[in-house]
Amino acid sequence: MTILVVGASGATGKQLVAQLLDMGHHVKAIVRDPTKLPVSWNKEKRLTLIQANVLDISVVEMAEHLKDCHAVASCLGHNLTWKGLYGKPRELVTDAVRLLCNAIQKNESDQPVKLVLMNTTGNRNRDLDEPISVGQIIVIGLLRVLLPPHVDNEKAADFLRTKIGQNNQFIQWAAIRPDTLIDEESVSDYELHASPTRSAIFNAGQTSRINVGHFMARLIVDNALWNQWKGQMPVIYNTADYNKNK
Repeated sequence: MTILVVGASGATGKQLVAQLLDMGHHVKAIVRDPTKLPVSWNKEKRLTLIQANVLDISVVEMAEHLKDCHAVASCLGHNLTWKGLYGKPRELVTDAVRLLCNAIQKNESDQPVKLVLMNTTGNRNRDLDEPISVGQIIVIGLLRVLLPPHVDNEKAADFLRTKIGQNNQFIQWAAIRPDTLIDEESVSDYELHASPTRSAIFNAGQTSRINVGHFMARLIVDNALWNQWKGQMPVIYNTADYNKNK
């Protein structure tokens, strides 16, 4: 299987690529700066690096990159700097998802392409009646005003929900919602839920980036797991015991 990954040089993107390579799959990785990747990947024959800013790639070019791909994953996010939070592009994730979807549809593949988006528990799945406290509603409202990346995450998931939907001929999708991201060296037990089981604002859990990469990789390659979560926004937490002991 060949998978295209955007945001591959980020902390979670590298974990996803590593998981896919360990599983024996071929990966195309779009990165702005290859020097941010592990040196060992320079000798990896199943990895193809495409050096580019993803939003500088045209629909025609992206369609060409995607022609032999069975799936695409976005681990894009905004850098935690002033420019990353408030500079352009304000809608990096949304614009990239739109570009990828347009390119996939341009190819008109015989089989639907899987698109996996890394999102956040701070974003509600509006297809479900997810309960949220008044306090969290107020805080989320402030985040929409003060932090453009939060709005970007909302719009990216909403694009998949409302524009691509559940019955697109060429695209199937899932948006993964981790809670507070942490770094760990190895995959640990984790839980999957259709909706958050705790407040992302007032009672946040933890999710290790390597677990996110592991789940995203499994979703892509395991058809039974994909059929369970496609068209949904699964939430991933490190297990309750793990979070409790941290």
